Amino acid sequence: MPSFSIKHATVGDIPAIIAIQEKTWEPTYGDILTKEQIDFMFEKIYSHESLLRQFTVEQHSFLILLNNEEPEGFASVSREGPEKFKLQKIYVLPSTQGTGAGKFLLSETENFVKSAGGKKLILNVNRYNKAKGFYEKNGFAVTGEEDIPIGPYWMNDYILEKQLN
Repeated sequence: MPSFSIKHATVGDIPAIIAIQEKTWEPTYGDILTKEQIDFMFEKIYSHESLLRQFTVEQHSFLILLNNEEPEGFASVSREGPEKFKLQKIYVLPSTQGTGAGKFLLSETENFVKSAGGKKLILNVNRYNKAKGFYEKNGFAVTGEEDIPIGPYWMNDYILEKQLN
């Protein structure tokens, strides 16, 4: 039986974040992106150095999803304005998907944003990522599209947002 809780991550949790990503990215993006693009983006976004910069310089707040005290997912958000935050990342292990873990993590992330004065949460999702339906079921709406260069590759995304009450 799942028993979910949230831990506010520190730089000491970077190895756990990387471990989750190593099990998550291939199943998430294997049908969408080439292996070369997945490897490139993983190194650019999830290297220890990159995550350390996200914690310290970019001031991202990371939340770790624990299931029976074991890390099984995480989310990160950043402040984009006085009342606007961006959901930078949210992932749960493939073995945990379908258990309510993602909904719990998203809800707790929204609560964190509201507690920090946020009234709007925005995110980008790959146009071919089935997670788009998950976000829409949880109150997000598509507000636009964006093509973002990352090295020699492109991220072709929808922009979604949700008003937080």
